Amino acid sequence: MDDTPRPVTDPLTLAALDTERHVARSGWDQPVRLFALVPTADLLAREPQLAEGLATHDAVAGALSAVEQEDLPSGPGLEDLLARIAWPEQVAGCAVAVERIVVPPEAERDLPHDDEAALRAVADHPDRADVRLLVAVTRDGSARCLLRQRAHDSDDRVALGDDIAPGLVHALRATFGPD
Repeated sequence: MDDTPRPVTDPLTLAALDTERHVARSGWDQPVRLFALVPTADLLAREPQLAEGLATHDAVAGALSAVEQEDLPSGPGLEDLLARIAWPEQVAGCAVAVERIVVPPEAERDLPHDDEAALRAVADHPDRADVRLLVAVTRDGSARCLLRQRAHDSDDRVALGDDIAPGLVHALRATFGPD
């Protein structure tokens, strides 16, 4: 069995990795960040001056570029924000970066029922971990999830999978409307 790492070549994973690294350069304790994923070729046709700043893999067929959506409307939560998002046809996918505190499953079972008390219990738990999730999806339903831990804050320690955050994957897919 060959354990040699293989280069990542699919456009969604490349866009997700680039976007996660972009977010990571701003450090921790950030608000939710939302990105439209657009075909790089279309972006360059409209904005040729951006070609200098793009990564070398952005020239591959089907490459996607992230365009941050600024001035997000405020609301009670991420689910509410995503429920109000609808993308135009030019947008091939989207990504969201969000920070969370996680605790071991056994700690979750013992959380108080009161939301404020539960938040305090999670924040004060000795085994808590600060993580950043970046979830990216495309119109065709493909998804990539990346997870970075504050305790292991390095580009080579980012976990990659398709189902790390199934709820966020589902919510992002819903921003593209019914199939």
